[in-house]
Amino acid sequence: MEEVIKDWLFDPVVGKLIAAVLLVAVVFTIVRYSQRVLGRHVEDAQRRYRLRKLITFFGYVLAILLLSIVYSDKLSGLTVLLGVLGAGVAFALQEIVVSVAGWISLSVGRMYDVGDRVQLSGIKGDVIDIGVLRTTLMECGGWIAGDQYSGRIVRIGNSSIFKEPVFNYSSDFPFLWDEITVPIRFGSDYEAARASFLQVLKDLTGEHASRLEGDWRRMTDKYLIENAQLQPMVTLKITDNWVEFVLRYVVDYKKRRSTKDRISSRILEVIESSGGKIVLGAPAFELASIPPLEVEVQNAK
Repeated sequence: MEEVIKDWLFDPVVGKLIAAVLLVAVVFTIVRYSQRVLGRHVEDAQRRYRLRKLITFFGYVLAILLLSIVYSDKLSGLTVLLGVLGAGVAFALQEIVVSVAGWISLSVGRMYDVGDRVQLSGIKGDVIDIGVLRTTLMECGGWIAGDQYSGRIVRIGNSSIFKEPVFNYSSDFPFLWDEITVPIRFGSDYEAARASFLQVLKDLTGEHASRLEGDWRRMTDKYLIENAQLQPMVTLKITDNWVEFVLRYVVDYKKRRSTKDRISSRILEVIESSGGKIVLGAPAFELASIPPLEVEVQNAK
C-alpha cells in the first residue's frame, strides 16, 4: 500500500496537477487580497470598480500563464489538436467570441461606461456592470412612464454593439433637449403667452444653459458638429384647432421628468393668472354648410 501511495505521489502527472492547483489558489488569494486592500484605499466608486475588474482580468491572465508553464512539455504535441478544436469552438461559440470582442472594443473605445445611461437593443437603462460577455442595465421606462427605474435588471450581450446603434445619454454631454407643447385658443394674447412661457423656462432651466457653454464647446472641438441653441426658446405654430407653443429647453438627463413636472405646473399657474388673456386650446369644429331639410307635419286625427 505504501508503495502504491509513493508511486502515486511521485507520478509526474499528479505532481503537475498539484502544482497547478496550488498556483491557481495562490493567484486567487492574491487577487482577493488586492481587491480588499483596494476597497479600503480607493474612495471613488467608479475608479474602484474599474480597478477591481482590471485586477480580476490580470489574475486570469497570470493563472493561464502559470498553467502553460507547468504543462509546457505537453503543449507541443497538442498543437494540431488544439487548432482543430479551436476552430470548432470558435464556430460553435461565435456569439460568445463576438461578445468578447465587444468587451475589448468597449474597454478600448469607451463607447459607454459604468454609470452611463444608455439604450442597447431597444432597452434603456443605467449601466451597472460591464462583464466580458454581457452588459448589465438597471432598466428605465418599460411599463413605467418617464425615465424612472422599473426595477428590472437586464443583461445584454456585448455583441449587440456591433449589430445595433448604441444611444448614450450621458457620456460627453450629460444634458438633453426636451420639449413641452402647449395649445392656446385662437384669440388669446400670443405675445403675452410667449413672454410668460419663456420666463418660466429661464427661471427653471436657464442656469443649465449658462453652465453648459463650456461643455458644448468641448463637444464642438471633439466632433464635427455645429453650434447649438442652449438657451431656452419658445416657438409658435398654427394648427387647425389652436395656436401651438413649443417650449424647448436643456435638462439634466436624470431630471427630465421632474423638470417637466415643474414647468407644466408653472405654465398652468401663468394661464390661470392671466385673467382670460391666455386660454388653453380645445378642439374646434366649423360647420361649413347645412344641407336643405324637408319637414312634413302630419296632423293627428
